[in-house]
Formats: sequence, structure tokens, C-alpha cells
Amino acid sequence: MERGAWTDERLDDFRERVEFRFDSVENRMRDGFDRVDRDIRELRGSVEELHTGLFRVGGALMVGLVGVIAAILTTG
Repeated sequence: MERGAWTDERLDDFRERVEFRFDSVENRMRDGFDRVDRDIRELRGSVEELHTGLFRVGGALMVGLVGVIAAILTTG
């Protein structure tokens, strides 16, 4: 089987297809990284809300415990 030489036009077409494919991969990667960034921001917000809620519950428990100890000491 004889092997033909690549013409300049064929090489240009090949280069354009390769560039298009790389651009396509870069766009998909960028979209994926953007989605991961959004997910991480949402997760950080959720963790911050959870942290705030736990801090409030802990504070309320401490106040309640101090009240119980005060009640025990005043009745004793």
C-alpha cells in the first residue's frame, strides 16, 4: 500500500480539528471547575450555617445548665 504525502491543506485541516478538540476539552474542564467552585461555596455556606446553629444550641445549653445549678444551690 502506497503512503500518500499530506498536503498543506490537509495539514491545516488537521491542525484546525486538533485545536477545536482542545478548545472543546478546555471548555468542558472550565465548566466542570466552575461547577465544583459553586458546589464548594454552597457547602461552605451550609457548614457556616451549621456552625452558627450549633454555637447557639451550645450557648443555650450552657445557660440552662447554669440555671439548673443555681436552682439546686438555692434550694439546698
